[in-house]
Amino acid sequence: MMYNRRFFLKAAGVAAAGSLTWPLASCSQVNEKTGEDDTSTSDSPTLSGASDFGIQLYSVRDIIGKDPKGVIKQLAELGYKKVESYQGDQGVFWGLSPKEFKAYMDEVSMTAVSTHADTTKNLEQLAGQAAEAGLSYVLQPYIGPQASLDEWKKRAEEFNKRGEICNKAGVRFGYHNHDYSFKMQDGQMPQQILLDNTDPSLVMYELDLMWIVAAGVDPTEHFRNYSGRYELCHIKDLKREPKPHSTDLGKGDIDFARILQVASDNGMKHYIVEQEEYPESVMASMAYDAQYMKELTGTKA
Repeated sequence: MMYNRRFFLKAAGVAAAGSLTWPLASCSQVNEKTGEDDTSTSDSPTLSGASDFGIQLYSVRDIIGKDPKGVIKQLAELGYKKVESYQGDQGVFWGLSPKEFKAYMDEVSMTAVSTHADTTKNLEQLAGQAAEAGLSYVLQPYIGPQASLDEWKKRAEEFNKRGEICNKAGVRFGYHNHDYSFKMQDGQMPQQILLDNTDPSLVMYELDLMWIVAAGVDPTEHFRNYSGRYELCHIKDLKREPKPHSTDLGKGDIDFARILQVASDNGMKHYIVEQEEYPESVMASMAYDAQYMKELTGTKA
């Protein structure tokens, strides 16, 4: 499938019409508790690293399988600078060897940062291949709700062991949340159990902004409470009705300008766009999201 310029022009037209005219650095949000601004008001963005925003390839799962290289090239042309892969039918490197995957990333001027994968199996091999491909992180994307708080503590112990394996290979181990780990269970929040019972030198975290908001938790407060523990985030917007689901960035309920500034101030390194549902089509949303991120960070199109 060749890149269709119509999609990019449509996204740019939306921005020109005024839907996306607010770079992050000029958005002021007052903290209700302190009365102070939560965001910068300087003339230039202070959102460290966000202009080099990335894309989780699961966002293009419906089309990437037929032409992985072609789809990745389209994403690069839209302005995505980083890639987070996932474990599809063709593996995390989409039929390429780790070295071939890295070489192709270099060819399209992108950086492969991380991958989601089942880390319960063959982790030593996966971590070694990830390091060879130039990735920095191997992430467990899902573990499911646990039956008890003790089960959550066991998962934390397992995460520490996986972190040791990944560290030896030269990559970092991490966990990506869904909403269930932010829902109270027997008076405690499971995500806090994971954070409090894992060694920061062994385990880092990727915060999915849609799912923490869907669970009713304020991401800014969480970032401040666990400063430095989150190195990646999923920038994914939320529509609450008829049930929580994702949509194009800026069309949902999440105040990214406020949240991402706090994330940047508390150790965020990588900003990864992810989308699971599409108002029009996959690539139309990818173009719209890329333009949104450029406007958000004050980056020239």
